[in-house]
Amino acid sequence: MTPYNKKIVLENGCEFFGYSFGADREAVNEIVFNTSMVGYQEIISDPSYTGQMVVMTYPLIGNYGITDEDYETKFPTCGGLIVREYNDVPSNFRYTKTLAEVLEEHNIPGIMGIDTRRLTRIIRSEGSQRVIITDASVSKEEALEKLKNTPIMHDHVKQVSCKKRWFSRTPNHKYDVIAIDCGIKYNIIRALNARGCNVTVVPYDTTAEEILAFQPDGLFLSNGPGNPEDVTTVINLVRELRGKLPIFGICLGHQMISLAYGAQTYKLKFGHRGGNHPVKNLLTGKVEITSQNHSYAVDEKSLEGTGLEATHINILDNTIEGVRSEKDKVFSVQYHPESAPGPQDSAYLFDQFISLMQGK
Repeated sequence: MTPYNKKIVLENGCEFFGYSFGADREAVNEIVFNTSMVGYQEIISDPSYTGQMVVMTYPLIGNYGITDEDYETKFPTCGGLIVREYNDVPSNFRYTKTLAEVLEEHNIPGIMGIDTRRLTRIIRSEGSQRVIITDASVSKEEALEKLKNTPIMHDHVKQVSCKKRWFSRTPNHKYDVIAIDCGIKYNIIRALNARGCNVTVVPYDTTAEEILAFQPDGLFLSNGPGNPEDVTTVINLVRELRGKLPIFGICLGHQMISLAYGAQTYKLKFGHRGGNHPVKNLLTGKVEITSQNHSYAVDEKSLEGTGLEATHINILDNTIEGVRSEKDKVFSVQYHPESAPGPQDSAYLFDQFISLMQGK
């Protein structure tokens, strides 16, 4: 048997030995798990995973490789990938690179051969915590000392947001949408383009005056990594622009909208990540199967008196999954209606945004 060359050590002292793939480097991140059976390319290229090392609960990863057309961002910033079994010989006529090659290209460390079931149970029972991936020869005491002395990451959005505006146009467009880039996924832009929207993607610190100068039909707030309370620039932007044009937010965008109206957010024990979360639409009574990726949630009690009403709720833990202000034409959801690959139950939300812009 080939000797282990890598290991991970959790803050609680548990260590798991395995084999390296991807970038051969040491890294400290928050550890989270994702229950999706497919979509590892979209996961590693989702900016919301910045600063997080992802445990894939599905046991076989890498078997269909990486495809150029399926990225969610140009430069993946995921903190790391932890898998049970890695396949480096993909079977897929579309694939252009292996997962290991892409991880190495973007300096993302990976480790395979880990008991991911046991590891997931630890995260589920004890909550998310920090983890270090390091050489197998490093002692547990030394690894824990490095964990302790590594500063906690902040200002995630600043790291992943674009530095200059860029455009995504579609033929015969009907609407002009400004998208605030807090770590936006490409499939959100594709969904808006498919509905006749020209999308102008702007940095997270763009001012209200700059946005209104474009004379947009609507404003979109994207997903992104980190604590929503850190993104005060966008929270203040929502306060300035609410009621002036339709606003739609997804994931981090949902949390920032809620904070802008005076609600509060809190960190979940281990977050929601995967494509199998049932969410009830409180307006229709319909249950949607959704794809999710977040660590924070909106406090339901704090919505009282804000002018927002809850529109969706998670059936598994009763957390708030959507809010709206009919008066201001503002609405948001915690989950990802654009998810690819993933459930398509919630694609109607983009049509709802279009309807609000028609009304404008």
